[in-house]
Amino acid sequence: MERIGGYLVERRLGEGGMGTVHLARTRGGRAVALKVAKAELAADPVFRERFRSEVEAARAVGGFHTAPVVDADVDGDPLWLATAYIPGPTLAERLAAEGAMDEAGLRALAAALAEALESIHSCGLVHRDLKPGNIIMAADGPRVLDFGIARAVESTRLTATGTAFGTPGFLAPEQALGHEVTGAADVFALGAVLVAAAGGSAWGEGTPMGLMYRSVHEPPDLSTVPAGLRDVVAQCLAKEPSARPTPAALLDRLTGPAPRPAGWGPGPATPPYAPGTPAAPPYPPAGDPRQPSGTPPQPFPVPPAPATPPQPYAAAPQARPAPPQAPLTPHQTPTAYGFGPPVPYAGPEVALADGDSGAVVNATGVQLEVGGVAADFPWHEVARVDRGRRGHHLTLTVRLWDGGVYSCELNARRRARLTEWVARLDPVLAHYLNR
Repeated sequence: MERIGGYLVERRLGEGGMGTVHLARTRGGRAVALKVAKAELAADPVFRERFRSEVEAARAVGGFHTAPVVDADVDGDPLWLATAYIPGPTLAERLAAEGAMDEAGLRALAAALAEALESIHSCGLVHRDLKPGNIIMAADGPRVLDFGIARAVESTRLTATGTAFGTPGFLAPEQALGHEVTGAADVFALGAVLVAAAGGSAWGEGTPMGLMYRSVHEPPDLSTVPAGLRDVVAQCLAKEPSARPTPAALLDRLTGPAPRPAGWGPGPATPPYAPGTPAAPPYPPAGDPRQPSGTPPQPFPVPPAPATPPQPYAAAPQARPAPPQAPLTPHQTPTAYGFGPPVPYAGPEVALADGDSGAVVNATGVQLEVGGVAADFPWHEVARVDRGRRGHHLTLTVRLWDGGVYSCELNARRRARLTEWVARLDPVLAHYLNR
């Protein structure tokens, strides 16, 4: 058996965009998730800095809120990181298999995530990408994973001003606008996660740009959230960072104040987040069918029902009803912790683009780009992919298990080119969705 850094590799758990994750054992037999970076990436100094940042972030938090770092080599060849192995499905997988949570489950989830964020923020970190796919439902409670884009609050070395990091649908307004990001952005994402866990979507359906536009300018859809939690979730999704509760205040709301030692007195209320950059400048929508009248025109609207019915590529676990057409199930492999979704070796790929939008389908998942904003959807989060044609336009719609729906419209300009796009796209979708 192979040894890496003194750990005995038992089997491969999966592979993602950053590297391979193995189940390995210490010399005493304890299980660890051993993440080994790809050699071609490890040769890139920028990647090494990103890898070092992820290790530092995970080490700083530790505890039972994340997967504790056991060991790492951030300077050697290969680069590797060993964390405690935590079995369990992601929240996205849990929702796909069992459906929406009831109020008691949502309250427990909210408290556990608030506690995790409190621990993360106390280390001077902002996660920046909290979503159902980054939450492991472990036996002892939810764990927040994947600090791949987390950064120290004081540091700007990996973040460029005006760049949005994270996942549309869970991005705070200040993230969508490229403004300064604080821990309040994670609280906003927590609110969106709770809406998804309740069976809804805070910002409805549409393109990544449309979702970000609504998160900045429109109220969230809380119709699926139980009445007893609606006010709490609404506060988390406040537009202004200063109006959102801190994780400690959330815990007080969800579980009651923490007991104080005798003689301490009542103590001050938990202070709100310091005011962040206001989300005042308008964010241009793209592909937003719900855009109110009087707003700027949409350059890439989500099209109406196409003349040719969309071709579904569906995947659904047994706990959900199968779609009317023959279901095509994505390849299911255990999640590769911290390196993104697991992917099979050597698979087909298709990349389509016009002058303003693009779509890539490969072994990792689906990437849609509209107006320079890209969103990645790993296969384990994808429930279904629809492909439609309208005139010279091709529409690709990704539907996630957590309820999110994302669309991208590409203009082929010529019918022959559209036919060629479809001929390239359909076999690749079928390859990954019919396993």
